[in-house]
Amino acid sequence: MYTSLETKSMLADSIKRVQEYKDSLKSKAEQLLLKGFPEKIVKLNELLAAPSFSNRVLSEVHQELNVTIPDPILINHSDEGHKNKRVKLDNNSEDVPGTKVMILPNGPIPCNKRLCDMIRIVKPYIIQLLEDSNLLKMWISFMIPKIEDGNNFGVSIQEDTLAEIQSVESEAAAFFDQISRYFASRGKILSKVAKYPHILDYRRAVQEMDEREYTSLWLVMSEVRNRYCSLHDLVIKNLEKIKKPRSSNAESLY
Repeated sequence: MYTSLETKSMLADSIKRVQEYKDSLKSKAEQLLLKGFPEKIVKLNELLAAPSFSNRVLSEVHQELNVTIPDPILINHSDEGHKNKRVKLDNNSEDVPGTKVMILPNGPIPCNKRLCDMIRIVKPYIIQLLEDSNLLKMWISFMIPKIEDGNNFGVSIQEDTLAEIQSVESEAAAFFDQISRYFASRGKILSKVAKYPHILDYRRAVQEMDEREYTSLWLVMSEVRNRYCSLHDLVIKNLEKIKKPRSSNAESLY
């Protein structure tokens, strides 16, 4: 059991550590806002101007699927036993069993290399946007004063800014879901290509999906850049009210 003196000492130490954490977080947030955001905006502009993102020739993201189209099966009608047999055709695709895929003779179907390279570039920026948004959110939360009657105009600015940052944070998290859904959807279509290799629409669907993902990745990077710009602009314009939401009553008397 701790004595009352030891308990007070531990409590004081905990309070001191929490305050040090808050001060450190505020310092990091202000440094990020004044220096980090402008640097990221410039870097993202340069990245979006690079050929890997600025190229608008969508056909260049197409990739061979490594699934050959099998030769047609020739039916021999010369035998007497087959003279009275007919080949039944049905327009209902649900009744067509397709090809049982035990193994792909040419090896696995690769992921789209160009898109995977782009995703490796995009993902760290999404993670960074999440971290930076969370840092700004906590920074503003720590500066919101205690609830009082009146003189809350500055507090409303803090709350509006906080809501915008939370919106950016949610949007950045949704970008990850978009990437995972692309691979899951592409895998489903590729399974159709393997099962029905003679249906060219499935192959075209893969190309269309890759083109759409390329455009989406460009859009994600543009949105990340835009979010950094909008947050930087919003906070800088309202920095004075965010840091000092309430004016001192004593100052107004003199």
